[in-house]
Amino acid sequence: MRDRSSTMFSMNRLNTQKRAQIIGMLVEGNSLRSTARMADVSYNTVLKFAADVGCTMAAFHDERVRNLTCKKVQCDEIWSFCYAKQKNVKTAKAAPQGAGDVWTWTAIDADTKLLASWLVADRSLQAAVALMNDLKSRVTNRMQITTDGLKAYAIAVESVFAEEVHFAQLVKIYGNAPEGGKDGQKRYSPAECIGCKKQTVTGNPDPKEVSTSFVERQILTMRMGMRRFTRLTNGFSKKFENHAHAVALHTVFYNFGRIHKTLRVTPAMAAGITDHVWTLEELAGLMEINEQPKKRGPYKKRAA
Repeated sequence: MRDRSSTMFSMNRLNTQKRAQIIGMLVEGNSLRSTARMADVSYNTVLKFAADVGCTMAAFHDERVRNLTCKKVQCDEIWSFCYAKQKNVKTAKAAPQGAGDVWTWTAIDADTKLLASWLVADRSLQAAVALMNDLKSRVTNRMQITTDGLKAYAIAVESVFAEEVHFAQLVKIYGNAPEGGKDGQKRYSPAECIGCKKQTVTGNPDPKEVSTSFVERQILTMRMGMRRFTRLTNGFSKKFENHAHAVALHTVFYNFGRIHKTLRVTPAMAAGITDHVWTLEELAGLMEINEQPKKRGPYKKRAA
């Protein structure tokens, strides 16, 4: 028999301990249904909680990650999909709005490993401009930006920063895609990178710091830490909004609650925007702050 003495179900709120438990499971890459089974709550409870905590974490990141002094920023994007892959959306049954390929744009400080800015959108020029506008609003000094060879980055950086940054692109050169095996079927593996070319676009970037290694490692962390990004499974997102909520939760936990092995502190501590490692209970407490009822203003008599 379930012990319901410390947890409120259905339409009632979960307590802080249970919320922290669910957050811990989600940021470690568990699916919603496995989280519901392990936390001994209903699937709908976890689904609603994931949406609520995602909104809370997005607002927290937007407010807290400000006034940064990043010297070297690396940007890249990671692919996933919602409901169905883009090529299958037309034939998919009852595909919701936002179905198809989804790209998560990221900008990471190479020194502190802080995930300064992120955006869930398509892979368009408008999305690249939105990412750069958000990054500009958070960093106060002139920085060096490195991206891959995507043309949208060059246009976006020029339109948003003009000459205010040092900007270079690391263009990777790929060989032929791997051929199929003896059975004639294609193998699921990318083409081999056979070289790189550094291109200065704006300013005077340091050639030694033109790299995307840190942001690519961060992207691997995202793919391993969120079930929705796992390839070749049925754990992909079914709604675009839920995909964005998962990214928001992962970002805040990565920045504030997860100690980076090389730094021995969290990225937020290295960046100087917090002085301690945030516990899961503290992250859960952010939701309770937003749930506190607002004080009612003075009563005003209605005009006759």
